Amino acid sequence: MHIFQEKSPRRGHIEVICGSMFSGKTEELIRRLKRAKFAHQRVEIYKPTIDTRYSDEEVVSHDKNAIASTPVDSSAGILLLAEAAEVVGIDEAQFFDDGLVAVCNELANRGKRVIVAGLDMDYKGVPFGPMPGLMAVAEDVSKVHAICVKCGNLAYVSHRIVDGDRRVMLGEHGEYEPLCRDCYNKEKKG
Repeated sequence: MHIFQEKSPRRGHIEVICGSMFSGKTEELIRRLKRAKFAHQRVEIYKPTIDTRYSDEEVVSHDKNAIASTPVDSSAGILLLAEAAEVVGIDEAQFFDDGLVAVCNELANRGKRVIVAGLDMDYKGVPFGPMPGLMAVAEDVSKVHAICVKCGNLAYVSHRIVDGDRRVMLGEHGEYEPLCRDCYNKEKKG
């Protein structure tokens, strides 16, 4: 005799992947989303429209791994577009407005798995955008680390190596380098 159990309702939750540039945040986001797709879950992925470094419509890691995404102007757009999704991926969360925390909470409350990746700090070592709030409400926070290019220790911050004091400046290896706390403090003094 076989007893069939009804599928239990999905319990929503929030996962945050954070760290400095070149730490593998987007790579980990893509890995988790591809696994969800492999499990036949309905996956939707969003990124801010300002992030056009590698592609206008894909989330792309520095290692050139990619997954299709929908660019959105604000966090409210995610809430409108993600109705049918079981898993919602959000990349470069630090560039979204502070409403992203409420949007992610609402999605999780609707039973969705929400996976968010973003820089936890800006180039000055200051908590960045909605990331602190997201880390506070998340069930799971994974901090990934790059390697300090000066000494080989775990990186602490994305040090900007070009002139400019705008907080948001899209960049790659030519504009930023991962540094540990000690090497970053030496650079600030130097």
